[in-house]
Amino acid sequence: MRPPSLPRIPASEITDEAVYRDRRRLLGMLAASPVLGLAGCAEAEPPPPPRARTSTAQARAGFSTDEEPTRYEDATTYNNFYEFGTNKDDPSRAPRTLRTSPWSVLVDGECARPGTIGLEDLLRGIAVEERIYRLRCVEGWSMVIPWNGVPLADVLRRFEPTSKAKYVAFTTLADPRQMPGIRYRSIDWPYREGLRIDEAMHPLALLATGLYGKPLPQQNGAPLRLVVPWKYGFKSIKSIVAIRFTERMPKTAWNELQPSEYGFFANVNPAVDHPRWSQKTERRIAGTKSRLFAARIPTQPFNGYAEQVAALYAGMDLRKWY
Repeated sequence: MRPPSLPRIPASEITDEAVYRDRRRLLGMLAASPVLGLAGCAEAEPPPPPRARTSTAQARAGFSTDEEPTRYEDATTYNNFYEFGTNKDDPSRAPRTLRTSPWSVLVDGECARPGTIGLEDLLRGIAVEERIYRLRCVEGWSMVIPWNGVPLADVLRRFEPTSKAKYVAFTTLADPRQMPGIRYRSIDWPYREGLRIDEAMHPLALLATGLYGKPLPQQNGAPLRLVVPWKYGFKSIKSIVAIRFTERMPKTAWNELQPSEYGFFANVNPAVDHPRWSQKTERRIAGTKSRLFAARIPTQPFNGYAEQVAALYAGMDLRKWY
C-alpha cells in the first residue's frame, strides 16, 4: 500500500514492587491462582465519555515538573520490554539487534486516509517538544523522565479518523530475529495496547522519539513509543509498527492475559490496589540514590495529572473501569 499523501501540518499551539519485580514469576502463578480482586473490563464496553475539554493552560501545566529527574543511566537500564527479556536489565544488556531504519507504521481502520508510511513522513512538519513526565509502573516503582516527541493528536488527525473511531489500537514489532524475547510465550505476541479516542487526542499523550535529548535507545522503545503519563507504564507501548482506529474496545496484551489484574484503562489510582500489592505508594527512582534505597512516596491519583485528565472519566466507576 502506498503511503498516504499527507499535508504539512504545523505543530499545535501546545494545544512492594520488590516482591514482584519480575512478572515471569507472576505469570507462573496465574494458572494455579484463582481470579483475584477486581472484575475485568474486557467483556463489556464502558459508558461513553463525557464531553470534556482541556484548556491549553491546563495542558501546559502538566508538560513539566520540578521533581528530581531520574538519571539517564537508571532510565535506560531498568526497563520492562519483554521482547528483549523479562528481567529489568535484560533489555539494556540485549544485543543491539533492533533495526530502526527504515521504519514504517501501518495506519488503518476507521479513518479516511489509511496507509503505510515511513517514520520521517509520519512526523514531518510537527515540531518535536520536550515533556518532563512522571512514569509510574504498575509494579510500584516510578521515574521522572524528560521525553522528546510529538503530540499524538497531531499525528492521528492526519489520517482523518471517522465518527466511528471510538478507540485507537497500537501494535509493537514482533520479530524473533530482532527481539530474542519473542521466542518465549510470556504473553501473546505481538504486544498490543489501546486508548479511547478522547484519551489519544488529549494534549498530554505523546509519541516519543527520544529522551534526555537523545534518540530512544532500543530498551526504551526505539524508534517510536507512546507515553501516557496518567496511566500505568504498560500502556505506553514501545516500538510501534501499527495504529488502528476502531469502533470497539481493542484487545490488549496484559488485559487479555489477566483482566482482573491489568485493566484496559489502567489509570494510576492509589485507591485501587493490584490484587497482589498495594498501589498507595511507589518507589521513586530518581537522583543519585541507589535503586535499592529509592525513597517511597505516596502515589497521586492519575499520577499527579488529575487537573488535566480527570474530566475524561467523569461519572465512571473507576473501581470497575480500572
